[in-house]
Amino acid sequence: MIPPVLLGVDWGTSRFRAYLVVAAGAVLARIETGDGILSVAPGGFETLFHQRLQAWLAQWPTLPVVLSGMITSRNGWLELDYQALPADGDSLAGAMRAHPVGNGRLLHFVPGLADLADDRAPDVMRGEETQLLGLLSLAPALPARVLLPGTHSKWARIGQRGIEGFRTYMTGECYAVLREHSILGRLMRPGAADPAAFDKGLNDRRSGAASLLQQLFAVRTLGLFERMPATDLADYLSGLLIGDELAAALAGDDDSPVHLVGSGPLVARYRRALEVFGVSGRVAGSDLAVLGQLALARKRGLVR
Repeated sequence: MIPPVLLGVDWGTSRFRAYLVVAAGAVLARIETGDGILSVAPGGFETLFHQRLQAWLAQWPTLPVVLSGMITSRNGWLELDYQALPADGDSLAGAMRAHPVGNGRLLHFVPGLADLADDRAPDVMRGEETQLLGLLSLAPALPARVLLPGTHSKWARIGQRGIEGFRTYMTGECYAVLREHSILGRLMRPGAADPAAFDKGLNDRRSGAASLLQQLFAVRTLGLFERMPATDLADYLSGLLIGDELAAALAGDDDSPVHLVGSGPLVARYRRALEVFGVSGRVAGSDLAVLGQLALARKRGLVR
């Protein structure tokens, strides 16, 4: 068996992911649980860390450990200040914090980033910066624009100086709130995904014939007057919201490809949305956090 050179932990709000990584960047083994930071009692992070990784820590007592994600937030284990832009592997590696735990072991925590551009409100990320460094390690053509779909979607620009800017869209959270806690969800019924309803939402929003707030009420009225099946209303709502995100994020940009970070149905949905908007979406993969952690460990001198 090829020995690992790094133990990487991507510890987010709702998920705990750990990886044994070999020198080439491949994942030798992984652990994923629902132990996100919000489910951990105050002061319980170190105990849970050892519980989940006990076997690996015992087998490889000198293996370097890098942690990224919301674990360095105010609600996490070790709060680190946001680093300003532009940011690259050197600056982020220099801002990492070493933290001792039992048996003299040091854990290395990665800070988040803040976009403090003067022309708009501050924006922040934790965890995505490591994925973006992973993408940079694959040497994409620069400058590049990157989309990281999620509850809070991130659109980032990477260039010769590294990560140069980003914006956050609360699309996923708005979808959940409107579907589960508003009148729009009352007529919705579960059913198979309907690509046509999703595309209709995208195109209705792309047309810009009405404001988003007005178009959202159509999710209810299309159901009331049975112009759209109840099983299709959720897909139509998704199309409206993602369409609004793309209309804003793509405004004024060229039609160069967008790198999509992640995998699964949500990434496939965003790729289709980009296609409807006339932009190519290139799926970059789902283990970029691993590559980013490995790149930082090398910059930090933890891995040769």
